Amino acid sequence: MRSLEIMDTTLRDGEQTSGVSFNADEKLGVAKLLLQSVKVDRLEVASARVSEGEFQAVKRITKWAEEHGMIDKIEVLGFIDGKASLDWIYKSGARVVNLLSKGSLKHLQGQLRKTPGQHVQDVKDAVAYAEKLGIKVNLYLEDWSNGMLTSRDYVWYLLDELQNENIQRFMLPDTLGVMNQVQAFDFCYACRERYPKLHFDFHAHNDYDLALANVYSSVLAGVNGIHTTVNGLGERAGNAPLASVVGVIKDHLSRQINVNEEKINTVSRIVETFSGVRIPANKPLVGENVFTQTCGVHADGDSKDDLYFNRLMPERFGRERKYALGKTSGKANIKKNLEELGMTLEEETMKKVTQKVIELGDKKETVTTEDLPYIVSDVLNQSMEEMPIVIKHYSLSLSKGMRPFASVNLEINGQMHEGTASGDGQYDAFMNAIWSVYEQLGKDRPVLKDYFVRIPPGGKTDALVETLITWDFNGREFKTRGLDPDQVEAAIKATARMLNLLEQQYSKVNEKDAC
Repeated sequence: MRSLEIMDTTLRDGEQTSGVSFNADEKLGVAKLLLQSVKVDRLEVASARVSEGEFQAVKRITKWAEEHGMIDKIEVLGFIDGKASLDWIYKSGARVVNLLSKGSLKHLQGQLRKTPGQHVQDVKDAVAYAEKLGIKVNLYLEDWSNGMLTSRDYVWYLLDELQNENIQRFMLPDTLGVMNQVQAFDFCYACRERYPKLHFDFHAHNDYDLALANVYSSVLAGVNGIHTTVNGLGERAGNAPLASVVGVIKDHLSRQINVNEEKINTVSRIVETFSGVRIPANKPLVGENVFTQTCGVHADGDSKDDLYFNRLMPERFGRERKYALGKTSGKANIKKNLEELGMTLEEETMKKVTQKVIELGDKKETVTTEDLPYIVSDVLNQSMEEMPIVIKHYSLSLSKGMRPFASVNLEINGQMHEGTASGDGQYDAFMNAIWSVYEQLGKDRPVLKDYFVRIPPGGKTDALVETLITWDFNGREFKTRGLDPDQVEAAIKATARMLNLLEQQYSKVNEKDAC
């Protein structure tokens, strides 16, 4: 079977997500990741003539791509506007244009107010000029799906007239996301049958939540390439998500693609950070919860014979399986989480811990793996004040025109330590003060990976704020949580839990060394 091309358009169509704008450094970073690590075949990085900033970003990408022998993988959307778009693309260093033509009679007449013959001639002129500049041409048939629905004769006329032009790929977009999977198959198959020598790409939009289903149908129908975006970014409801497309093509269609699926999670997190658009927890393959078993029966089955596993193994995507804690947890869930922490419990204690987790779940409280030592301590009637690190006192100062300042008294294994520092915010100043103590003591410290604040809807100023912080310590990620009406106080509580978890690890290591 033919290899299937994956063209990612996160940096062009994905950037059309409301409120999303990547700067030049971000665009270059994502481009490098997608081409070198994820290994997509092609990359659409910008639209011509958008802005000076966009021009400079494309120049940086094309310079890097030229140096690494990848210039033919960089594509820019261009318009049929005489020589303007093509000159812009040529000066940017790009050598592939994705030319935007009209794929439906309604768009042609309503927007361009031209005849089909005039439009075909405009496309031919643009292709000829691109050839003079040494620019390869792919052709988008904008609104092609509606063209196939309402003006198929026009689509055939367009393709009949252009099939012998120097056009590398004909790209079939469901621009307004109107198709279902039956139509996607029928329309792509009709193009494939009528023009067997042409290369067709399919470009899906997700307005009916059918983008992935339509991609599946288009591949069955014989298209040569699929367009994706990281995390499904894109205008309105977005585009077909890269991760989901890769999973479906590999597991359900058994088609050969070059994508390195192990790196998809990495680029998803980077794009999440750069775009400011959070990945939903239940987003397939890259969401926080998708490799998390919640039901205790599932954890029990997994521990006996991997009964609840499928082909989507988390390791394929740079992830690992988790077992959630809540009111549906059983002993198997809790046992797996305790094993992760290196803890074992007697049967009676395990029952009590299980019951406590269920009670917290009934109250809709979030329970994480890192909460388990606190729960175990509570069940065994050990005071939380006996934890090795106690933040005894702290003072935070915020004044207009001055950097925030923090002073901290920290008790570590009965010894008092003080730290002071400034920062870019109150919490940053607090953390700098803590780390000043750790620096004095020669202690290693984790890296803050993510800081997430959850405030319940309703607009109450005294509502409880949940702060969830993700840390990385020597390559191991873990989360701690704090709950308080004050956002900074919630973050400090989460930090205190992190400090104690690390101190407990230090103690275990020291005990082993002593033995």
